[in-house]
Amino acid sequence: MSGVVRRFGAALVLCAATGLAAAAESRPFIFPAYRSAAEVHGRCDAMLGELERRRAALAHQRATDGVLEALDELTLASDQTLGPISFIGEVHPAKAVRDAAEVCELRHERFSGRLLQDAAIYRRLQALAPADAVDARARQEWLALFEDGGVALEPAQRARARALKDEIGKLSQAFERRVREDRTRVAFTEAELDGVPEHVWRDAPRDARGRRLLGLDYPTYDPVVEGARDPAARERMWRAYQSRGGKANLATLARIVERRRDYARLFGVESYAEFVLRRRMAERVEAVQGFLGEVGAVVTGREAEDLAELRAAKAAELGRAPEGLRFERWDTPYYLERVKRERFALDQERFRRHFPPQASLEFVFAVAGRLFGVGFRPLNQPLWHADARAWEVFERAGGRTVGTLYTDLYPRPDKYSHAAVWSVRGSSTRAGRLPTAALVTNFDRRGLTLDELETLLHEFGHALHVTLSATRYASLAGTNVKLDFVEAPSQMLEEWVYDDRVQGLFAEVCPSCEPVPADLLERARRSRGFGKGVSFARQHLYGSYDLALHGPDAPDPMALWSRMEGQTPLGTVPGTLFPAGFTHLVGGYGAGYYAYLWSLATARDLYSAFAADPLDAAVGRRYRQGVLARGGEADPAALVAGFLGRAPSNAAFFDWLAH
Repeated sequence: MSGVVRRFGAALVLCAATGLAAAAESRPFIFPAYRSAAEVHGRCDAMLGELERRRAALAHQRATDGVLEALDELTLASDQTLGPISFIGEVHPAKAVRDAAEVCELRHERFSGRLLQDAAIYRRLQALAPADAVDARARQEWLALFEDGGVALEPAQRARARALKDEIGKLSQAFERRVREDRTRVAFTEAELDGVPEHVWRDAPRDARGRRLLGLDYPTYDPVVEGARDPAARERMWRAYQSRGGKANLATLARIVERRRDYARLFGVESYAEFVLRRRMAERVEAVQGFLGEVGAVVTGREAEDLAELRAAKAAELGRAPEGLRFERWDTPYYLERVKRERFALDQERFRRHFPPQASLEFVFAVAGRLFGVGFRPLNQPLWHADARAWEVFERAGGRTVGTLYTDLYPRPDKYSHAAVWSVRGSSTRAGRLPTAALVTNFDRRGLTLDELETLLHEFGHALHVTLSATRYASLAGTNVKLDFVEAPSQMLEEWVYDDRVQGLFAEVCPSCEPVPADLLERARRSRGFGKGVSFARQHLYGSYDLALHGPDAPDPMALWSRMEGQTPLGTVPGTLFPAGFTHLVGGYGAGYYAYLWSLATARDLYSAFAADPLDAAVGRRYRQGVLARGGEADPAALVAGFLGRAPSNAAFFDWLAH
């Protein structure tokens, strides 16, 4: 599932930014140039020196007043440098620069460990009398960070906590690096690629035998597993993808899980899942298990129905009886698409001519303009790659700058291979700091499918959450919310692509673009329910696996996966290494993958306010002011209730899931 929000520092400590928070900003952020590893190291040295001076000064002050402001200054001083550096570690074309960025992140993590174990600062926070509800929230969140950082532990345990966090950080970087820099190429004859659009493989290099060599990036992988008529070709591609990261990552993941459990036990908590969930909306492992149980009860029957239909489609294609016909995991994407083409006359490739990438970006900008009153102006900045673009986010009424957005839309070697948004800098109205976000995808340059346009809107939802943030403190800015809420604003926006009125905006931003025929969009809407059982049964498995993996026993990742996947209708495939490429487990969603489903329940509830008219500017204004602008300044449930005018409910989600 797409839509990962990368939350550096803030996930454990600080939000991420440089220098002093001087006068209020009125101009867009200028992304720093990083031409060499030496530049990264130099800026990192300067940042860490400044942070240490600020930490020492803060620890030596005795007055309780001003501690939140001082911590915000420290956060801002981190943000300006670490935010861009952490981001380029995922997208910069030079390996030396990416490696230097990783080193800086680890050095910052060590500083954060020392900060959050500073008893003098912690005591000032404890003694602080908050001036209002926002200060109370900021104090509460900082106290939780200090406590989870080990400030109250005995000296030997504090040292152990720092060592464990250092090790986990290094291991997590190694895990993600192996996946990001995976250069696997799968060889196919052109005959084996029958059914795959020619543009996918036409320019691919050949091996010594003349076969096309295809990588595992999404614009290549998806068309092969969804379109190749040769089942052996689909299987080879699927198996290669399922083995990204290799056995080295399995060992690394096992070590991360063990170390997370060890960390939790320093605090008298038996499992890492218990340790982190007590700070989330769910609060308890039992609450997540209960929620996943409800989801499972709904999707189990639907999954069986979907698989029966897919098996029948395979039997029909092969001219055989469905009974006794083996249906493989690599058959699923192919027959899902085949049934959609046959039942709904729907081929995702047909949408590409309607959704050119740049026009698609202008389209989501137009949605934001209609709903939230903001515009996006191109900026001329030298960036990390020629494909990257900079945008000023501004108020359409008056022209005031409110933030900066960077986009990087197309795949290339060693770039982050999924779709995600980075909160490069958080907002701070107290210091006049404007927010900055970076949106990364891996789209086909020829155009987007409807599914990919949905992904773009999802990620854009995260970017809006960052850039429309207007929080007092950077530690509460944008996506610095509870993990099981962070996906909700983005998941809600996915609905917009299926609305005729919203699609009508495409004609405004791109008069030369061929409009999507009304009947094609209607067929796409009707097809959405098909395959929901298979899709959400998989999400249910991922969430359940992640929760079990971070339980008290810290089980072997591959053995646990084989057992849990083996209990599903299609079973498990020996020799595959799915957990080795499951980057969510180490990239901030450890013991948190359930959040995609949990947040979706909230998203369906939020969407109810827009259902009558998804372009209602009055509702959009209330949503911007009451949810997006507030970031983490209040509990998510309170923000949702304030926007909806009633208590939050999962009813809309379970009704949608069942239909």
